[in-house]
This record gives sequence, C-alpha cells and structure tokens, in this order.
Amino acid sequence: MSTVPGRRWVSFLACAAILAFEASAVRAAERIVPASDAELQLSYAPLVRRTAPAVVNIYVRRIVRQAFRSPLFDDPFFRRFFGDMPLPGARRERIENSLGSGVIVRPDGYIVTNHHVIVGADEVIVALADRREFDADVVLTDERTDLAVLRVETGGASLPYLDLMDSDDLEVGDIVLAIGNPFGVGQTVTSGIVSALARTQVGVADYHYFIQTDAAINPGNSGGAMVGLDGRLAGVNTAIFSKSGGSIGIGFAVPANMVRIVVENALRGGRVVRPWLGATGQEVTADIAAAQGLDRSGGVLVNAVYPEGPADRAGVEVGDIIKAVGRRDVLDPEGLAFRIETRSLNSNVELTVLRGGETFEIEVALEPPPETPRRDLTWIEGRGPLAGARIGNLSPAFAEELGLDPMRRGVVVAEVAPRGPARNLGLKQGDMLARINGKEIRLVDDVLAATNEGASTWRITVGRGDRQLKVVIGQ
Repeated sequence: MSTVPGRRWVSFLACAAILAFEASAVRAAERIVPASDAELQLSYAPLVRRTAPAVVNIYVRRIVRQAFRSPLFDDPFFRRFFGDMPLPGARRERIENSLGSGVIVRPDGYIVTNHHVIVGADEVIVALADRREFDADVVLTDERTDLAVLRVETGGASLPYLDLMDSDDLEVGDIVLAIGNPFGVGQTVTSGIVSALARTQVGVADYHYFIQTDAAINPGNSGGAMVGLDGRLAGVNTAIFSKSGGSIGIGFAVPANMVRIVVENALRGGRVVRPWLGATGQEVTADIAAAQGLDRSGGVLVNAVYPEGPADRAGVEVGDIIKAVGRRDVLDPEGLAFRIETRSLNSNVELTVLRGGETFEIEVALEPPPETPRRDLTWIEGRGPLAGARIGNLSPAFAEELGLDPMRRGVVVAEVAPRGPARNLGLKQGDMLARINGKEIRLVDDVLAATNEGASTWRITVGRGDRQLKVVIGQ
C-alpha cells in the first residue's frame, strides 16, 4: 500500500481548505446574516422624515347645480302629461367634496398635483403634514399630461419641497417610495420597485409615457410623490390598474422630466407651450422592419413633415426612421413625443435617423408651434345649419391646444353653443369643415361666404377623426 509523503499531504489539505473556503464564500454571498445591531435596524425612516413634509393633502370642493324635479312628477297622472320636465328656473345646488395628494416643488409655495384631482374645483385647500392649511390658487392645469400646478401664499415663509431628479436615470429594479393620502386615511408611505419604464399603453393622458411601480397606490394617492432613495422626486403618482379600486401592484407615475416642463410653463405665465418637431410618423412594426430590411422593430417611420417646420428645415424627410433622440432610443410615436416635449423651448436636439440603410445624426432646433394661419375665431350666426358654431383656422399651435393632429389644415369647430342649429346638427369640437354646397373650405372666410349665400338645401362634409361625414339638409 503506497503512502503520500508528508509535504504532499500538507499541500492536499491546503487545497481542500481553500476550496471549502471559496464554497462557503459563495454561499455567504447568497445569504448574508446581519453582522451588527446597526444592520438589523436599517430603515427608510430617515428618507421618509426628509421627504414626507413636502407631500400635501388636497381637499377640493365643487358646487354642482342640478335642475330641480318636483315630486309631483313621480305621480303617473302628471308624468302622462308633463313627462320629466323640470320646473322652470328651479335649480338645486349641492357640494361635492373630494381629496387627493400633491407635492411641493418650490419653497415659495408651488405645488404639483394631478389635473383630474382639481378639475372643476370651486375651492382648493392644501393641508401640510404639520397640519397647516392654505387656500390654493390654480396656476396651470394641463389635461394632456394630467398635471396641474397650484400656488399657496406663505407670507414669505419657506415650505419644505422636493427637488426633481432626472427621471431618465431611473432603472427597472430601483427602489422607490410612494407617499400620499390613500382613501383619506392620512399620509401613508409604501415602498416598491420600478417595475417598468416608458409604459405607453396606459391611456390616462395624451402623453402615454409612464413609470410603472409595484409600490401600493390607491385612490387618494393621485398627485402624490414617487420618491427615489436619494430623496428627489422621481414622478407624480397618477393612476392604478385595478378592477376593484384597490392596489394590485400596478401603479403609474408621470416622470419628473415631464413634471419639470409643466412647472417651468407655470412659472412663465400659466400656459403650456410645448416644443414642436414638425414631423409625425408611425411605429416601425415587425412587418415594416422586414419590408425595410431591418433586423428588429422599433423607431418611428416619418410619414409627414410640416413645410418650413423645424424638422423640414433640418433635413428630415418622409420615409426616414427616427431611432433615437439624443442618447435615448425611440420605440414608438408616444416615445418620440415624450422625448421632444420634455426638451426646453428653443433648444437643439439631435435625432438619430436611418435613411436608405445609412444611419446618421440630424440636429433640429425646437421651437413653439406656429400660429399660422391666424386662427380668426368666429361665431356663425343666422338661420343656417351651422349657426351656433364657433370656428377657426387650424394652425399647429391651435391644433396642439385642441389635441388635434398638428399636421392638419383647414377650418375647425372650436366650440358649439348649448342650443342652436349646429348643436342639433351634431357638430362637435374638433370637427373639420371640409365642403359646403360643393365648395372646398380652406379658411374661415370661405365658411362665412358659403353660409351668407343662403340655400334651400345644404350639403355639408365634415371631417371627424379619420372619417368623412356627409349631411344633406333641406329647408
């Protein structure tokens, strides 16, 4: 029987010990036992103490006026003759109360919340975490981003506030806190992670670009803060995905970069003016990518460029595929809109463009959408079928305000009176007047000329979305 010499035996034992140590180190990396009392006491409490005072409760009161209906009309005899008619001039008022949350973003009293929290409000009261209360004025409200900016008069005192982070620095898996007032129970903090970025199919605002989180968000949290571990505002909580009305771990927040732009507009004068690219397109799907000889989908295929707009002057062409804005990839038109809208007015942006198999950069100078032609808002009067409609010339600026395609041109219905022929005809805000009695409509003057002529029969073509509606009216 052979034996191992003493020196070799010692080396063998040393190797075995090293392997055993490395194996235990790997196991230790997977499961680490707290090594001190300090590690056992790790907590988000310091972060909450620093950020929670900047999150406020918002109480909203609305006066709802309703036609008064007499109890007599519940009697079958009266209903037979009068139906459900309200008593002439009789109206009843009731007060609706609702609540939400908000975030102080400047020490001089500027607060961000959701548009849907304060829409239609007759009175807005802001309550701070230290129980101070202030009457708030609505400085700006923007339905398209579901954001609103309030201002409270502090008498010169500085309020606690949150700085805004660059939300593009967020990554899936980052820890975030959601702070708000769910169900009116009082200020509440929940934690979770960033579940997804650039969610574009949420549908709670025109700019479909949200941060998704599994931090519990419930009714009343709307307008509250999504906070990163550095204590800065990552986003404003705005919606949940739920059939029951409670949190199921899918919540959404407007990114801080969009919040920043809305706040800047509020400070400039209370009206949102967004940068304008002057080009629109469609998502590069798998079919389009295959037809273009690309190995993957994603990007925006340009199908319209506004003449003499920023993109046109920079050299963007129909058929180009926009792949990125700055350093950020673009996957669809919603992503392109977000990247442009979160840039500052009159700044330059670099587009990565694919054309004919070649990729290159184009620098575009962003600017406000032009007010050309002049909108020339006019009420149509008289006895014609369009009387009671307020119309205007559609420009890119006017289209942005109405939420319409800024590439469209023509005459748009801006408003319809509560009563009158236009209301009876079924006209709606955003409808385009295309033809009247065979005459093409380009400007407001064309409509006025056509309606002043008078006719026994009216043939009107109206554009509504992607449809053409034709109406024939005989007098």
